[in-house]
Order: sequence, then C-alpha cells, then structure tokens
Amino acid sequence: MKAMILAAGLGQRMRPLTDHLPKPLLSVGGKPLLEYHLESLAKAGIVEVIINLAYLGEKIRDFAKSGEKFGLQIRYSEEPEPLETAGALFNALDLLGDEPFLLLNGDVWTDYPLDNLAKYRLDKNEDAHLVLVPNPDFHPNGDFSPNANGKLENNPQLEKYTFAGISLIHPRLINNYPEKRLKFPLGEVLRHAIEHNRISAEIFRGGWSDVGTPQRLAQLDAQLGSNFGKQ
Repeated sequence: MKAMILAAGLGQRMRPLTDHLPKPLLSVGGKPLLEYHLESLAKAGIVEVIINLAYLGEKIRDFAKSGEKFGLQIRYSEEPEPLETAGALFNALDLLGDEPFLLLNGDVWTDYPLDNLAKYRLDKNEDAHLVLVPNPDFHPNGDFSPNANGKLENNPQLEKYTFAGISLIHPRLINNYPEKRLKFPLGEVLRHAIEHNRISAEIFRGGWSDVGTPQRLAQLDAQLGSNFGKQ
C-alpha cells in the first residue's frame, strides 16, 4: 500500500511563520509536522510515500529527501501551483497506481494509529473511508454525518463530525468523478460520492489538531512539550 501526504499549500493563515517555511515543516514538540507523519507511516508498515510539492517545495524535498532515513521510499508530485486537494490527487494518479492508498493532510498532527487504516479493506461499493473527529471549537458545525452503519449521509438529523484529513482513498474516487479538472477540492468529490452512498467513516477520539493558525500551533507545541516532559 502507498500513502500520499498533501504538502503543497501556501499556508497563508500561518504567516509570517510560512513566509520562508512550508507549513508541514513547522515544528511542534521539537520536530516538524511532516516528520510525525513519516514516522507514523513507517510504523504502520507503509513504505512507498508520495508528497506533492508547490509552495517552497524544495525545502520539503531537502528535508525528506529519498525517505531512506525514515525507512521509506519517497517520490514527489510536482505542481506548478497548488492544485487543491483533489487536483493534487488527479495530478499524482500515475504515481499512486490502481490500489487504495492512505491520504494525509500535511498540516495536521495526530496520534491516530495509521496501521488501523492500512488494514481496512474497501469493498466494491466504497470509494473512500474517512477518519472523523469530534468538532473542535474552531469548526463547530462539522463536515460529514455517519449513520449507524458507518456510511456517510446527507441527513440533517444525523450528528456531524469534522474530517480529520486522514483517509483511505481508492483511485476510482477521482477517476469516476464527472467534473474533475486541473484544480478542485476533495470535499466536492466526497460530497458527490456521499450522494451515491460510496463513502464510509470511523470516529477517532484521540489526539488530533488541525494546525491552521499560529495560535493553534503554539497550543499544540505547548501540549506536546508538556507531554514529553512527563516521559
């Protein structure tokens, strides 16, 4: 199984921290966000990793290189400009192949055990399996609603949860989307597939943070630093 890390964003809300450093290389708890993902993927037995690059991409390449120091084989999907989340997948399909792959947002931190997702098997009626988390204060309305069977529905009577930026994706999710184009968001594709009952999900209640602002970065850094100090 392969994995892809989305790392091409501009990180505009993180400025000035991202003026000279791409968001996945911002440090919390003493190491870059990207390093946590690479270590977790290696621990889960994932070897082949694709990272998409655009904004300050050379710094990500200089940091991760071939992946050897992490026990990985890293390849890079170059983008002339950020292609948004689904555009990045469309651009990288040749590298990703024909089998399901793990997809991680490069700007989140989590202690979710990726081996759980690596072991999950999509059936022929599933195009993706998402990890959802309880809604954080900065996103109180959530994104998606799972039903009792774990399938996502557009049902206002169901509770909404927040997409964690962690998922298992089959390439057909992108290939079969009728409005794919150079730049387009993954949320648009997922909502189309949800209408056809093709997306499942699980709820994770462990450690997770969308490091979307300097304040949240500082909070996570303090939290991880405190935890490390207790070890």
